Amino acid sequence: MHKDENYESKPFSEMVGGFLMSTGIVALVNPDPNELNSNGEKMSDFHKSWGRVIMIFVTFLLFYLAIKKGFEPLLLLPIAFGGLLANIPVANIAGAHGFLGVIYNMGLANEMFPILIFMGVGAMTDFGPLLSNPKTALLGGAAQFGIFGTLVGAVALSQAGFVDFTLQQASAISIIGGADGPTSIFIATKLAPELLGAIAVASYSYMAMVPIIQPPIMKALTNDAERRIKMTTLRHVSRLEKLVFPVMVLVLAILVLPESTPLIGAFMFGNFLKESGVVERLNDTLQNSLINTVTIFLGLGVGSKLAADQFLVPDTMFIMALGIIAFSVGTASGVIMAKIMNLFPGHKINPLIGSAGVSAVPMAARVSNKVGMEYDRSNMLLMHAMGPNVAGVIGSAVAAGVLISLFQ
Repeated sequence: MHKDENYESKPFSEMVGGFLMSTGIVALVNPDPNELNSNGEKMSDFHKSWGRVIMIFVTFLLFYLAIKKGFEPLLLLPIAFGGLLANIPVANIAGAHGFLGVIYNMGLANEMFPILIFMGVGAMTDFGPLLSNPKTALLGGAAQFGIFGTLVGAVALSQAGFVDFTLQQASAISIIGGADGPTSIFIATKLAPELLGAIAVASYSYMAMVPIIQPPIMKALTNDAERRIKMTTLRHVSRLEKLVFPVMVLVLAILVLPESTPLIGAFMFGNFLKESGVVERLNDTLQNSLINTVTIFLGLGVGSKLAADQFLVPDTMFIMALGIIAFSVGTASGVIMAKIMNLFPGHKINPLIGSAGVSAVPMAARVSNKVGMEYDRSNMLLMHAMGPNVAGVIGSAVAAGVLISLFQ
């Protein structure tokens, strides 16, 4: 057997030393000064060491909230695990050629995942509660005030010199107030692709945190008597109405706001398949295997942007702050609108369902029901809250279309 002349054997001690130098411990304690981030730029020493440690602990906190507290584990677990993988040194899993980077580019950067999610959500949506009590659509509309209010605030802060966001960037950030992750990704891709990662992380983080953020706001704005208001179903909604409604909404969107039709079209397509009753296999695929698969990839893709060098930066922190303000204002606006509507004659609305006007489906509706049952175990608000909840989905898509039409 002939030795390869180009092969040079190394002493065992040198091989062991090389192995030890390639470990994650060494990479965290003594980071490579030439290490690049997923954008091909040099990383700071803080982001390569303590930043990664901080973000790993943040992902552990998210694991705790998802598993122990049950805060939307379907979203939170993939996002948190993606964040954990993204902060592993040396491997560059979130880089352009790492598998998280590939997932991000194949479905988030090109709007594909949001469209597929909207199809699945449409297939799981029942417009019956909204059609039986159409005035609850006003609650979904009122919750969009968080979007436009935050837009005005972000522009005002930019004018005052506190931040340096363009109108397009401020518009993309403000949509976080709708608590609608797919819509946030869609508009960010159109108006502010450079902020897509931060906006996606903020939006999905707040969607998962609905059970934490909303109840204090709901309780602060209502009294005990309002929380105990019982609502009754006003009328039965026919199958024909449920078939006509998605087509009618899509036609209106086409005529008035074509920019919103990618999202509204996908949403109404999924719902139309469900209500048709003749394509159960397709409906089942949309409701289960498709949306579950996309949720896994979407969560991992969003989690990839929890890398220390992308998350622990001033812009992302400011986006997170604006996002929580937008979401809180949207929640409060829905509750206040319900209180205003109760000043007029007619069936009373429990103001707690106003918080479901944000489009976190069905999380916000479940929170409305849970808070209501804390004060009266027999007060089932879930189906009533679904009215403003699905109206909020349509409202946030419309708001996105308006912003894109104005500022693109």
